[in-house]
Amino acid sequence: MASILSDQLIISCLSRDYGIEIAALALLPLGADLDASVYKAQAVDQTSYFIKLKRGHHHDISVIILELLQMAGIQQIIPPIKTRKGQSTQRIEGFTLIVYPFIEGLDGFSRELTDKQWIQLGRLLRQVHEIEVPPSVQSKIRHEVYSSKWRKFVQMLYPRLEAESSGDEIALKFSRFMKENAQTIRRLIDRAEQLSKKIRDQSPKFVLCHSDLHGGNVLVEGSDAFYVVDWDNPIMAPKERDLMFIGGGVGSVWNKPHEEELFYQGYGRTEINSTILAYYRHERIVEDIADFAQGLFLTRDGGKDRPKMYQWFLRLFEAGSVVDIAFKTDDA
Repeated sequence: MASILSDQLIISCLSRDYGIEIAALALLPLGADLDASVYKAQAVDQTSYFIKLKRGHHHDISVIILELLQMAGIQQIIPPIKTRKGQSTQRIEGFTLIVYPFIEGLDGFSRELTDKQWIQLGRLLRQVHEIEVPPSVQSKIRHEVYSSKWRKFVQMLYPRLEAESSGDEIALKFSRFMKENAQTIRRLIDRAEQLSKKIRDQSPKFVLCHSDLHGGNVLVEGSDAFYVVDWDNPIMAPKERDLMFIGGGVGSVWNKPHEEELFYQGYGRTEINSTILAYYRHERIVEDIADFAQGLFLTRDGGKDRPKMYQWFLRLFEAGSVVDIAFKTDDA
């Protein structure tokens, strides 16, 4: 991702508005948002910072949510560092700049949570789901509508898969796999559609949800500390929107029964709606298929990482992975 503002302007802003003297600033190759960039900044005193820069002047929803979580006493989050004037964000030219402490650690895809951390994660998520979100904040957060957007997208892929017989090796492999596994993918789409209709009739209670609480968004710092990160897309939805990741197998982790037991030891007694849980596990895979189609078949945006992306795509369908877990959830 290219920088969207000069390094010198960012360094000057950090000095003037935060009192942080920067020795080095490095653009990080993270995220797919063309209107945002992220950096690691090394201060003169050797302290490291994580810098997010977004186009436009707006109060970032993640900042609003982090402030809400902080007021609720939730500790496993990384709040932004305030400016000298006590603000959570800073305007710089036509952009909004946010500064966070830089946490050295491994995500949950690379490092298993300890038993204690699983229990703590359960307690944390229960706290999140019990927060009374003020109407002023709810108006800024998206609400679940069980959209058919991704189901229709994947359905519309098939005429193009049949029509196109050319492309690079990765695109051809993707096309062939999609056609060979059309029955499984059709089952995912159809069941997500059927289950979404059932849920609408039930009108379940909406709570504040992270919306993407997989292992990649849990940053583990040693054997004790961990942080839930990436609050960029919160949603008001049934609690199963988050709970579907516990035991869901996203990234081929978080799929062991003892992990679920420890998590719910922390989360506490709760009634889980199996219809909603099955819906989210099906719908998540359909959305992932659509995302992979964008980078593997419809565009070449993945560049040199496309072979690795294709392997990640195949992992969705491996024995015991997310597809198997979704079907077992439905059958149960």
